[in-house]
Amino acid sequence: MEGVGSFGAGRAGGAFDPIAFFKQPQTVLRILSWIFSIVVFGSIVNEGYINSGSEKLYCVFNKNDDACNYGITIGIIAFFASILFFVLDIYFPQISSVKDRKRAVLVEMGFCGFWTFLWFVGFCFLANQWQRTSAKELPLSQGADAARAAVAFSFFSIITWAGLTVKAVQRYKLGTDMSLFATDQLETNPGVPYPGYPTGSGIETADTYQSPPFTETLDANSKGYQVPTY
Repeated sequence: MEGVGSFGAGRAGGAFDPIAFFKQPQTVLRILSWIFSIVVFGSIVNEGYINSGSEKLYCVFNKNDDACNYGITIGIIAFFASILFFVLDIYFPQISSVKDRKRAVLVEMGFCGFWTFLWFVGFCFLANQWQRTSAKELPLSQGADAARAAVAFSFFSIITWAGLTVKAVQRYKLGTDMSLFATDQLETNPGVPYPGYPTGSGIETADTYQSPPFTETLDANSKGYQVPTY
C-alpha cells in the first residue's frame, strides 16, 4: 500500500482525515457492531422478561435466566469494547512506536476473534432456547419481538465481529515499513553508533590504481624535435 508506515497506518504525526476515516470498512464494521450490541442487550433488558401469572419475572427464552444473562453480558461488553476500539482507531496513526502498534493490533485481533466465537455461542444458545419456548408456559406475544431481535442481531454480530477479526489479521500481515522501523530503532537506542562505510580487506592490487590522465612517454631520441642552439 502506498504511504503505509506500519500495520496499515501512515507515519505518526499525520493529519486526521475524518471523511477518509469513516469510509474505511473497519470503521463501518465497528459502528455496526456497536449498534447490534445495543439491540441485543437492549431488547432483552426492556422486553426479555415477562410476567407469567405471578409477580416473578421469567426470561422469555424458555424461562432460562442464563440465556438472558448471557445475551445481556456479551452485548454490554461488546458495546464498551466497540467504543474503546473506535477511539483506538482514531488514535492509532498517532502512535509512533512500532512495538506499541503491534501490541494494539494483536490485542484487537485476539479480542475480536474471541468475541466472534462468543457471539456464535450466544446465537446458538438463544435460538435453541427460543425454539424450546412453549406458548402454554409463557405469553409469547409480550416478548416475541424482543426475542427474535436478540437472536437475529446476535447472528449479525457474528458477521461484523468476524469482519473486524479479518481486518485486524490483514493489518498484522502488513507488518512494518522497514524505513520506519529503522528510524524507530535509532531513536530508541541513541547509544548505537551509525553504521559507517564498509572497509576494504587491506590488500591492494596493482589494478587498483590507474595511470594519471594526459601523460605521454617522451622519447629523448625523437627525430621530429631538436633542441635549438643559441
